[in-house]
Amino acid sequence: MRTSKLVILFSTLGFVTLAGADIPTRAYFGDTHLHTSVSPDAGLAGTTVGPEDAYRFALGEKIKSNTGQHAQLKRPLDFLVIADHAENLGLARAIATSDPALLADPFGKQLHDLALAGKGVEAFNLLVQTMTKGAEAKIGGDMLRNAWDMMTDLADKYNDPGKFSAFIGYEWTSQPGGNNLHRVVMFKDDKATLGSTLPFSAFDSEDVEDLWDFMAAYEKNTGGQVLAIPHNGNLSSGTMFLPQHQKTGEPIDADYAKTRLRWEPVIEVTQAKGTGETHPFLSSEDEFAGFEIVDTTNLGGTVTHTEDMLQYEYARAALKSGLVLEQQLGSNPFKFGMVGSTDAHTSFASTVEDNWWGKAPFLEPSPKRWEDVLIRSSRDPKYDLTAFQLAAAGLAGVWAHENTREAIWDAFARREVFGTSGTRLQVRVFGGFDFAESDLSRADFAEHGYANGVPMGGDLNDAPEGKAPAFMMQALRDPDGANLDRVQIIKGWLDAEGQTHEKVYDVAWSNSDTRVVGADGKVPSVGSTVDEREATYTNTIGARTLQGYWQDPDFDPDEQAFYYVRVLEIPTPRWLAYDRKNYDLYDVMPEDATYTSQERAYSSPIWYNP
Repeated sequence: MRTSKLVILFSTLGFVTLAGADIPTRAYFGDTHLHTSVSPDAGLAGTTVGPEDAYRFALGEKIKSNTGQHAQLKRPLDFLVIADHAENLGLARAIATSDPALLADPFGKQLHDLALAGKGVEAFNLLVQTMTKGAEAKIGGDMLRNAWDMMTDLADKYNDPGKFSAFIGYEWTSQPGGNNLHRVVMFKDDKATLGSTLPFSAFDSEDVEDLWDFMAAYEKNTGGQVLAIPHNGNLSSGTMFLPQHQKTGEPIDADYAKTRLRWEPVIEVTQAKGTGETHPFLSSEDEFAGFEIVDTTNLGGTVTHTEDMLQYEYARAALKSGLVLEQQLGSNPFKFGMVGSTDAHTSFASTVEDNWWGKAPFLEPSPKRWEDVLIRSSRDPKYDLTAFQLAAAGLAGVWAHENTREAIWDAFARREVFGTSGTRLQVRVFGGFDFAESDLSRADFAEHGYANGVPMGGDLNDAPEGKAPAFMMQALRDPDGANLDRVQIIKGWLDAEGQTHEKVYDVAWSNSDTRVVGADGKVPSVGSTVDEREATYTNTIGARTLQGYWQDPDFDPDEQAFYYVRVLEIPTPRWLAYDRKNYDLYDVMPEDATYTSQERAYSSPIWYNP
């Protein structure tokens, strides 16, 4: 791997990359949100594959799945966070061994007896229902410590600097009233640094500010480092990006904004339960806003969605809200980068449409998983998240100079990351005031970008007189995937009257000799080679690589703004099309299901500050 030296200084969110650091020249791909049999809900839902096999699967080994099939990735991942739920961590193991502490707890014994009576689904539903009541679901004993010891041992065992990064982490599963406020907690450190630290769970507190206090205490007491990654907010009933204190409901203040900015540099923008970039209701002029939308209700199935919730659930709206809050408070709580991850509960971090191992064991490949399988809270039949709505998604892309815990974690901290809907297409962006279109062909593209501007996740300040920010961007298709359709810039800004706006600009697109911008200012469709019945496509349209130079034509140096890049692939078959073909389900699967997808990637933003 080639690396170059450049004297630069990144300082963001309190994290500093030292001058003289190696310039990232490679994108690494991984999953920051994988559940195994150690997660209580996964274990009760039938997941038998444990964390050790999850690592082996991520490394490219062939593993026997929860349903007895052989599963294997086409290519290994570069890094992994096994993020099992902290709340009742290790429950399935305790049930299997009839742990005395479990049996001494009335709720634990109830789950144990149901599971051993062959009523795992009832036990699962009971657990999910009770989790909405917070600490009422807590089971006592040493179950958490025993499971955490095993998890941290395995992370250190499989961490292989230079080849594979295994991060110690877990999920803080706060869902007051059924609203998804979950965070993945991701440590930079090894087990020795963690010492006696145990996961802070939603049983300790459902308030995210208490989680941040735990993280601050961890760093103070150990000298380690930790960050949190909020889940996509589409199942939060309008609470993930609400500008209010969770506990009191009062408007947030500057301290809150600074604290959230400090601990949550990145969000999860896409995963199996939907994509949280934007929504057609919020971005009516964006023709690609309706991608993998899941918005029936909240995670617990207790609240029906209403349109007024959407602005507090989706990333683009939150980025715009952050501009307003920064003007009011002096700090932006929603200044985040974006990644994708799976949220799979199978131990298998798989994301490609023709090799997707499902969200849960009952959605592993089979002739039955196409059916309208409901994942619902038995308390409310309105919760209708069906197998059809689930997506084979997503992945986190990271620009780092080497594959180590330290280098990859630092990339998250400085927001030099991007998210994909499951493919391994790469996107790189630099913004500055002195770039020229000719810079795209420089042999030292990256070095020049760092020396004369900032990468994704960075800030541009105080535009020189008469200059507008310019952006250089490169996109490379997944070597085993589809060609690229287009590269776009999404801009959001705050005007002098305090109103926010957004606009999507097409910057580069394939087949540009025949695809001409129309009178509406938009590039026409790339077309499609997908044969839905045969689950095939060809790369006879689109481009292997796209690059673009774009200078903001509507720039006002007095207005705050953000810019991020979205890259779209050409249309390809969705996992349902592969199932219909593989299992000969043409006569039974509905014609109106979504059988085609247009995969994509989202860069972290670059912000402009007057």
